[in-house]
Amino acid sequence: MLFDQIGLTPPLLKALKQEGYTTPTPIQHQAIPHALAGKDILGLAQTGTGKTAAFALPILQKLSAQALGNGYRYTRALILTPTRELALQISESFASYGRYTGLKHEVIFGGVPQTPQTLALRDGVDVLIATPGRLLDLMNQGYVYLDYLETFVLDEADRMLDMGFIHDVKRIIKILPAQRQTMLFSATMPPQITQLASSLLHQPVRVEVTPVSSTAEKIEQSVYFIPKQYKQSLLVHLLSEKNIQRTLVFTRTKHGADKIAKQLKKANIQADAIHGNKSQAARQNALVNFKRGKLKVLVATDIAARGIDVDALEHVINYDLPDVAETYVHRIGRTGRAGASGTAISFCDGKEEMSNLRSINKLIGLKIPAVAHPFEG
Repeated sequence: MLFDQIGLTPPLLKALKQEGYTTPTPIQHQAIPHALAGKDILGLAQTGTGKTAAFALPILQKLSAQALGNGYRYTRALILTPTRELALQISESFASYGRYTGLKHEVIFGGVPQTPQTLALRDGVDVLIATPGRLLDLMNQGYVYLDYLETFVLDEADRMLDMGFIHDVKRIIKILPAQRQTMLFSATMPPQITQLASSLLHQPVRVEVTPVSSTAEKIEQSVYFIPKQYKQSLLVHLLSEKNIQRTLVFTRTKHGADKIAKQLKKANIQADAIHGNKSQAARQNALVNFKRGKLKVLVATDIAARGIDVDALEHVINYDLPDVAETYVHRIGRTGRAGASGTAISFCDGKEEMSNLRSINKLIGLKIPAVAHPFEG
């Protein structure tokens, strides 16, 4: 099945061709025809499965069929997403796929001054991509009107819950027009998200790919049993000895991310950290440098890294094992994308992190193989 066989219009096909995309991913193949038919969608999919295009392409096609000319543009599609980075990436996707549609989109998020965002909204937009807090702020100030909304997408719903945004999300939903198409995407379905989906969606089509418990088959996984005090030395050793070009390193805390990035720089390894305490400009700058290959290593906390989509990312290193097993799956899913191979390496302190490792092994249904290291004993 190719993109030109699932009912997309020539302007979208032309843009997809320029991006080098000819074959839809499983989530796109399943979701796009139903979304084009106007049905509500419940999508179970992790980042990296192509879900952004699964909702962006139908939205662009639907709105461009009824383009409103050059006058004031009412917001007809809203995409709500948990993080600034993810909002920006979705915005990039709409720019790429929609370049020949004449539609206008904007992205709004907190952590930066609101004036440039309110100026961008002044003449109206067709598609609005937003994080919950800033959207509520601008709605309350009268800068955003959603009376003409036709399509609502709630992306990364489980992450909204994890990050404490679910009450803001519910407040936004109450304001939306009752007559609309709704698409909800989530990697997992905890009880609160199941309840939210049942109240939000009308006779939805359920599309599901790669359940959270099954990690990407092409990702080679390994674990080093290493006392906490030797983790830094092992990280520098691996990054120096192995031919690792671009690596995402996960740490549990913001302080830990900064500390590791600093230590890597001392070892002449180009690195930077990305986490919630950094300014939006600093986070974006680090991400751009990493994508362009100016940085060899990006050290990230889970919240900052959710939604990072970097082509040809070969290695993910879990410096600290996550407390929640599902988080491990999200982390290693940064690599091995779009059919490429990838490597996930984990460090496990035998005293403090063994229970975390057992939970991960149980979730993914395999025992991650252990590897010896030069700091044994």
